[in-house]
This record gives sequence, structure tokens and C-alpha cells, in this order.
Amino acid sequence: MTERPQISPPSGAPHARIYGVGGYRPERVVPNSELVEAIDSSDQWIRERSGIVSRRWAAPDETVVDMAEAAARQALDAAGLDASRIGAVLLATVTHPFQTPSAASLLTHRLGATPAAAMDISAACAGFCHGVALAGDMVRGGSAEYVLVVGVEKLSDFTDLSDRGTAFIFGDGAGAVVIGPSDTPGIGPTVWGSDGEQWDAIRQRESWIAVRDGKTEWPHITMAGQTVFRWAVWQMAPVAQQALEKAGISADQLDAFIPHQANMRIIDSMIKALHLPPGIPVARDIAETGNTSAASIPLAMERMLREGEAPHGGLALLIGFGAGLSYAAQVVTLP
Repeated sequence: MTERPQISPPSGAPHARIYGVGGYRPERVVPNSELVEAIDSSDQWIRERSGIVSRRWAAPDETVVDMAEAAARQALDAAGLDASRIGAVLLATVTHPFQTPSAASLLTHRLGATPAAAMDISAACAGFCHGVALAGDMVRGGSAEYVLVVGVEKLSDFTDLSDRGTAFIFGDGAGAVVIGPSDTPGIGPTVWGSDGEQWDAIRQRESWIAVRDGKTEWPHITMAGQTVFRWAVWQMAPVAQQALEKAGISADQLDAFIPHQANMRIIDSMIKALHLPPGIPVARDIAETGNTSAASIPLAMERMLREGEAPHGGLALLIGFGAGLSYAAQVVTLP
């Protein structure tokens, strides 16, 4: 009896790490003062509630792919890598206005990374950390040598400027990293998950079917603010702590904490719950970027490295959380 042929096992790198990071912030700065009249609010109220002072909005003709391309080219340059070396492009977004094809496929073409695999990740504010996890597994599993991970949003297209609960929250932008092979661990184990029971806590207000049938003019994003705040404050700090423990790192060994930029009060609560020492740099980019969903963590990482707030080669704890409700956290070595 002849033996059945066996599939050859995949062969990848022993470990993976981030090689380069890039960020793109649209030119237009939108201060709170531009938004307060429509929601009968004030600059002080917005600052106290969220910590946001201003945010960036893309130009009307500026697309998700345009912003992703700008950030991706920076990341490739920082990594010293030609786009032709990229084996896969993972693009995290919830604001690409086409159901299909993916924004990643067009980005891959623009960068000259064809025939790299290309796909969008729909995990909202946790999308970038999902992408980092998947990219690390792909490099170690042998399905790609280098992976481009992009977080990009044009949330201004989906913001209801008359909604007192969300009009002031969202901003636009893009951040990107290149992940590739390493002899030493550069991406820790990912702690991730979801809570679909709270699916409607952050959501597109109406489906595209409702738009088609004339039941709504445009499906803005809506949010149950107190529900999301309580969930983030009480349930995300333990997730971040698990990511530290799985990486074998203690809070006082971190060189930076880069959480999703959702709300300044949430960030402060997580710092307290994690017992972070006072000297560890913490991303607080929300003050000037607003909540950029999937773009917030790589944008903050790029700025902290560029301004010298976080050290190259240092250890950073990342955590993203948002619609789904979905979350993901890992410790990484900064490029």
C-alpha cells in the first residue's frame, strides 16, 4: 500500500518585529469652536468630557486610500524596504466607502506591491492591533516575508455634526508599519476578543439597505457613550495586563504605553489600573487628533518616535478597543 503524499509544512521566520512606521495627518485642523454651535455645547464641555481640543479632517476629495498611501510610503522608507518586497497588505478601516473591492487592493497597486495579498480588516478601533497580530503570525508562519499594516479612517464622512454625543469625537488620518522577520521576539502574544452582545454600542446608524430603500439619507456612526466608557474603563485594563503577562514584561519595564485614543479619561483610568510608573511616556494624541479609530495607535507611535518621546528599540504596550465590541493588545519592540 502506497503512502499518502504529505503537504510540505510552512517555513517562516523564528520571530517578527516592526521595521518602520509612518503617519499621515490631513492639513485641515478643526478646533472645537467650529462644532459647538450645532450641538449647543462649548469648548470647555468637550475638553472636560473627552480631552479633545482639535482634530484633523481630510479634504473632500481626499480618500482613505490617499491617506493610507502617504503613511505607507513613510513606513516603507523608514524600513528601508522597496514595496516589491511586501508579501501582504493588511488595511484596517471602517470608512472605505466601497463594500468591495478592498481599499488594500488599490493601495497595493499604487505602491507597486503587486502581487501581494491584500485585504481589509473590519475591527474598528482595534483593527490596527488585529493587523499587527495577523502580520506577525504570517511572517512566522511563512506566508509572507514582509507585511504592510495600515490603520486609516476618514470618519468625517460618517460623522453627524448635529449629534451631541459624537459630533466632536472623530478625526481623520492614517498610520502604517512594516513587519518582517527577526531573530528575536519583537511582537508579543496578542490578547484579543469580542463581545457581540454589545454589538450596537458603536455602530453605523442604518444599513446600506436602508439607504437604498430611502429610509435614511446617510448612515452616520452613532455611539452609546456611557456604555462604551464603562466597558473600556472596567474591562480593557485587565486585557492590557494580560498582554504584559503573556509577553513576560512588567509595567515598570515599558518604555511607552500607546493605547487607542478614544477618550482622555479612559487613558487616565487605564494608567491607574496598570500601576504605570509616572516616568513612562503615554500617548495622549487625542487632544489634537480626536478619535481616529484604526489609525490612532500607529499615528501616536509615529509621533512619539519622531519627537523623541519614546525610544527606538524600546518596549511599548499597545491596546485597541471599540466597535464590535472588539479589542486586541500586545507588547511590541518599537522600530
